[in-house]
Amino acid sequence: MSTQFDAFKRKVEHCLCAPGDGVFTVNTAKERKAALRNKLYGQSENVDVLWRDSLTQLPESPHKAVMLGISSDCGGGILRGANWGPLFLRSALIDQQTQCRSFDLGDVRVIPHLLHDKYLNDATISNCQKALYGDKNDDYYVSPLSITEDVCDSFYATFKDKGIFGIGGDHSISYPLTKAYLKAKREQGKRTAIIHFDAHTDLLVERLGIDLCFGSWCTHILEFLPAPHHLIQFGIRSSGKPKSHWESTFGVKQHWANEIIERGAKAVADETIAQLKADNVDEVYVSFDIDALDAEFASATGTPEDNGLTPQHALDILQAIADEFPITGADMMEIAPFTDSSLVGQASSETTLREGAKISAFLISAMNK
Repeated sequence: MSTQFDAFKRKVEHCLCAPGDGVFTVNTAKERKAALRNKLYGQSENVDVLWRDSLTQLPESPHKAVMLGISSDCGGGILRGANWGPLFLRSALIDQQTQCRSFDLGDVRVIPHLLHDKYLNDATISNCQKALYGDKNDDYYVSPLSITEDVCDSFYATFKDKGIFGIGGDHSISYPLTKAYLKAKREQGKRTAIIHFDAHTDLLVERLGIDLCFGSWCTHILEFLPAPHHLIQFGIRSSGKPKSHWESTFGVKQHWANEIIERGAKAVADETIAQLKADNVDEVYVSFDIDALDAEFASATGTPEDNGLTPQHALDILQAIADEFPITGADMMEIAPFTDSSLVGQASSETTLREGAKISAFLISAMNK
């Protein structure tokens, strides 16, 4: 493991940076970054050295949940700002969820204009390699989705008993997070399912010619699941097509927001657990888009939607699932702290962060078990 971990550590030191530093800035938000650094390390200067030193502790860490920030919203497309999610959510977790414990791997180094390396020509890749790594002939990827998948592939190959808790960023980031997870679990002989909370199906084949984005990532992870209906979606309510279209076309299972509100979280959770048991699922991954919650609770996001779930609906469903199945990977996406699209009387960005931190802390705790 030592040789394998050393190779993984070298990759992390190249492709990642200290927690909260994923957004490249000079002066903007400098104070917010300094505040997080003080909370994490007790100082705001020279934290790169402390972060790199901390990586050596990962093999012996008692925490199974390993946090990874991906500060990219290039895969979004309605309202940007989710790139600040990792920095703000970490602070909220530290301040509000003091019992929450995980190993913090850091942030993916993000060039904010890029999405995935397959969209780039060789000259652009070479130029970006020089910008990120100081060498235009470096072999490392340069786009956030590509870097995330590469780092997660290496992580799961090195640590069979740990899981990534990803913080975004827009929901395109869940594509590499879940793809790496599903590939690793399949190699281990584990049967998996994705529990997906969202106001939207994210089942487009492409959006404006781009196949990997916030509205299409689910479509492209279906092939890595044991079967399409192992993608189970909760909270859907904003769609140009009815539930029957998505379930018949893609074979997924959906529980729309109005059904959960009318039937109650327990009934829906019981049905989901029965399905997972019938499918002989061993472990589950939870991908949580904050807009699954009603705009009353989550307005600081790119696409807030009314008539959604309460935080308690979500927690009741998650608790019931966690009581029966190991949650071994998870993510929290689409919190955009500087973007409060609420109307008068609705929630603030502080409310969105509070509820996001509450659900994130639950997921991290479940992963640690």
